[in-house]
Amino acid sequence: MDPEKDPTSYQLLTYFWVMALAAWGGIASYIRRVKDGTAEKFSFMELIGEIVISAFTGVLTFWLCELGNFPGLLTAAFVGVSGHMGSRAIALMEDRFKRKMGVRS
Repeated sequence: MDPEKDPTSYQLLTYFWVMALAAWGGIASYIRRVKDGTAEKFSFMELIGEIVISAFTGVLTFWLCELGNFPGLLTAAFVGVSGHMGSRAIALMEDRFKRKMGVRS
């Protein structure tokens, strides 16, 4: 493994921007769901949950993009989209991992 690709070698500022961009996507998704009526009404706790899930998804996406040597702007776009997708993005990653490992659901 390339030592510069170690998750602990990235600066905190990098992680801040990744999580902020992903959280922004999660907030946008939550606002859209509230406006569409798919989320019953605004809930501060649900919004916080969405932000946490989106930030986690964004970090995972960042690591995958770094592993694939994606350009920075493309990585940023993927991080924002995966943050918007939230748990759906995690489910897609999980399905892909299961297929790769030969696990049947």
